[in-house]
Amino acid sequence: MPRGSAQATGDTDALEALLGRIRGCRRCIDDPIGRPLPHQPRPVIRVSADTRIIVCGQAPGTRVHDDASGDRLREWMGVDRDTFYDVSQIGTVPMGFCFPGNDTKGGDLPPRRECAKAWHAQVFPLLPAARLILLVG
Repeated sequence: MPRGSAQATGDTDALEALLGRIRGCRRCIDDPIGRPLPHQPRPVIRVSADTRIIVCGQAPGTRVHDDASGDRLREWMGVDRDTFYDVSQIGTVPMGFCFPGNDTKGGDLPPRRECAKAWHAQVFPLLPAARLILLVG
């Protein structure tokens, strides 16, 4: 449907409302699957109704931007920094939206299960321009 139509506007409004709910999510503290998240949740998701490529990784690290894994991912994808952070081109919908904490050896714990279970089925239908989902991890 053309941009600016009632349907596209409704989809954009629905996506923005959903993103607001996701960014305020506390399921991993208030209703966890297993142990609660060991720190305050800070959900990370970057999409717009125009996002064409969705990167679906495990979970954000302690430094969501400007870390070596982000540099490596951009290199693997063959895109520059501006393209990668242009949400109309590339978005991120991780399996777990918050940094999951560290294991006993200092590595990242696996992504929390609450996020994908609660949000993925609601997010993906609101991304009509998506042409590729890149699974990383």
